[in-house]
Amino acid sequence: MKSQLYIHTLIVATLVFLSACTSDENELPDIENYSTAFNFFEAASFNGSVLISKNGDDIFRGSFGLANKETGILNDLETKFRIGSVSKTLTGMGIIQLKREGLITDFNQPLSDFDTNLPQANQITISHLLSHQSGIPDYLPMVETEAKSGEQISAEEIYEEIKLYLAENDLDFTPGSSMAYSNSNFLIAALLIEELSGESYENYIKSRILNPLNMLNTEMGTVTILGANYAQGYNQNVNVSQYPMAITLGAGCWTSTVSDLEKWCQAVMGNHWFSADEKELIFEGQVPNESTIFGLAWFKSKVNGKTFCWHGGDIDGFSSLIGFLPEQNGIIITLGNKQDNTGNLRNRIIETIIRNEF
Repeated sequence: MKSQLYIHTLIVATLVFLSACTSDENELPDIENYSTAFNFFEAASFNGSVLISKNGDDIFRGSFGLANKETGILNDLETKFRIGSVSKTLTGMGIIQLKREGLITDFNQPLSDFDTNLPQANQITISHLLSHQSGIPDYLPMVETEAKSGEQISAEEIYEEIKLYLAENDLDFTPGSSMAYSNSNFLIAALLIEELSGESYENYIKSRILNPLNMLNTEMGTVTILGANYAQGYNQNVNVSQYPMAITLGAGCWTSTVSDLEKWCQAVMGNHWFSADEKELIFEGQVPNESTIFGLAWFKSKVNGKTFCWHGGDIDGFSSLIGFLPEQNGIIITLGNKQDNTGNLRNRIIETIIRNEF
């Protein structure tokens, strides 16, 4: 009998925007009361840093609240935040770079080409990993409690746990037949980067992506957050920053700033970083109005008739959003260090800002 893990459908995982409001959402500012971006984020009691731009001009660039409530340090545009699952966009790019370097031949290569000991690996392709179509269950419920209690668990050990699980249980669905958001996909992708490149995941991402784009304030997260230029993470005013970051490799491991992520969005949105074929693959498919699909490491939504390519992230005490509107040359980035009401607020940010600014 299959273990009951946190397996969500794509609709749940993407937090579809125009669903009925919950009681939490009703506490957020209404679109009708919106006047400026600053007004919206202030009314929402947003705590973090924000960048909204269109055609290269800032609509709003600023920060709100405290980076560290214990010391009274304010958030500013140089504050570094854990970005959670936004990290997956960098891991996806790492896999694309493997293809460019000839270390993989095709995104449809089965995982059995790289590990014959992974159960059912002949059914699962690299593309299935990057689009959450593998059917591999999420590993976090298997390891997070133990890791938070102090047990040292490496990404390699998690991968072995995934293999043991699959040796005794079926995949959650036939690969390619459905979608379910699973951190396992991107942890496996990160380990694949290490195996094929012969480098650490961190060094590979830095040398192929971060350094070429001058994203010098983006770095791997640490268990304890130290330093005045780093945000502490809070949930209901409790500091919850202590987190076993080793278990997030490839799936939620990076720390960054709004300025660095602006460079990343500009690169992905532009015409020089990806070839036309790569871009079509990453953002493939037409999106029906007011709905969402998942490409390779990026969501693609239709919001108020406009295309929005994006990813969100949540990790204890932090919530993030990066995205761009290619037709409007627009960028939306929010990095927050207050976990309260994060999913509802992220949806409302997307809906409100796109409707009013683009």
